[in-house]
Order: sequence, then C-alpha cells, then structure tokens
Amino acid sequence: MRRLVAERGLDWEVDSAGTGDWHAGEPPDARAIQVAKHYGTNISNLRARQFVQADFDRFDKIYAMDLKNLRDVLAQARTDDDRNKVQLFLEAAFPSRREGVKDPWYGDHLFDPVYHEIHAACEHILQTLIAQRR
Repeated sequence: MRRLVAERGLDWEVDSAGTGDWHAGEPPDARAIQVAKHYGTNISNLRARQFVQADFDRFDKIYAMDLKNLRDVLAQARTDDDRNKVQLFLEAAFPSRREGVKDPWYGDHLFDPVYHEIHAACEHILQTLIAQRR
C-alpha cells in the first residue's frame, strides 16, 4: 500500500501493526521480503510493532488482515468512532469476501499468491478511498 500511495503522489501515512507483541521489532519474514522485492517493493527496512489504542487517533482507516485481528482491534476500540474506522481487509476491497488473508507462513509456495491477493485488495481499497475524497 505504501508503494501504491507514493506512486499516486498521495501524502498519506500508511503503517502496519500486529495485535500480538511476539514479533515486535523484527523484520518481515525473509520469504515475504523476497517476494515483495521480486515485484518491486522493498519491505526489508520494516519492523513489526504492536497495535495500540492511540492508532485510533492516528489513522482514519484501520484494516484487519483476519477475523481474529479484527476482534482484537475492535476490543480496543473506545468509541463508535473508533469502531467505525475498522474493517476486515479483504471485505473492504471485495465486499462479498468476509474472510481473512491466508497466512503464508506454513508454505513457501503461498507467499506469491498471498502477495497478489494483498496487492489487488490494496488497489481496490485505494481506488475506493480516492473516489470518496473527491
């Protein structure tokens, strides 16, 4: 999403956070770095961080990658305004898909298709956000 936003010259802040703290400070999985690099995106400098309540104040939209993370983020919401910022990532892109992004961790062959799924969803979400701001 960062690359797509930059390519369009948008001055938007894009960030990523997990709901657990077990990978905080770590870089992305080497397989994810490799696949992203293959498609022209460098994610090697990213570091994992944990989602915090202040993210509701910092961001206009919050996308959860799967149903568990959706529940975990919503559990931290303080108000209806907070809750209204949160959507399931794939459902935000493709309204009929109330499902999470598959976790590629357990199979090297899964990283490429997951990259394409995420990229397509980012394109859809970005188009929707741009249209809403016009």
